[in-house]
Amino acid sequence: MSNLQEGKVIQVIGAVVDIAFRADQELPAVYNAIEIKDENGQVPVDIVAEVMQHLGDGVVRCVAMSSTDGLTRGTKAVDTGAPISVPVGQGVLGRIFNVLGRTVDKVDEEVQAKEYWPIHRPAPEFEDQSPSTDILETGIKVVDLIAPYVKDFYILIQLFYSFYSIKKMLLSSLAKSFNIVIIGFN
Repeated sequence: MSNLQEGKVIQVIGAVVDIAFRADQELPAVYNAIEIKDENGQVPVDIVAEVMQHLGDGVVRCVAMSSTDGLTRGTKAVDTGAPISVPVGQGVLGRIFNVLGRTVDKVDEEVQAKEYWPIHRPAPEFEDQSPSTDILETGIKVVDLIAPYVKDFYILIQLFYSFYSIKKMLLSSLAKSFNIVIIGFN
């Protein structure tokens, strides 16, 4: 921990945190994780922030990955020297993680992951992409069995269309039960 840069929080605006480092230090790289901890204040603070921009004069602008309640100016911040990474592989199937790669499913079992990948990675090369249609394993049994999704760029479109279909079905059944004609409803 001796070779990691230390800075101080100089501004907090919502989830945006500005951190100043000494002039003789190298600034953390963009997408590096910065840990901000303070157990001495009125509200204990344990935040991981991600560097988004170099503002100049030894200042970086970061986005906090959790609530900044209790965070004050002057709080010590430490650059981890690496980006936020999450576990990947077969060991993560069926588990629930937050954006930091920490489990939130309250299972005491340790995550069996051989690799941790950064959350910002370059897109795969065109040659590495598969032209076949594969089913996305979400790890949520109900979704995987009843409404499986295809692995492609249109997963969100499928998801929102299913919400739209459910809304349409509910509204039409309500309209029939109350004998109401909804104008503009298709």
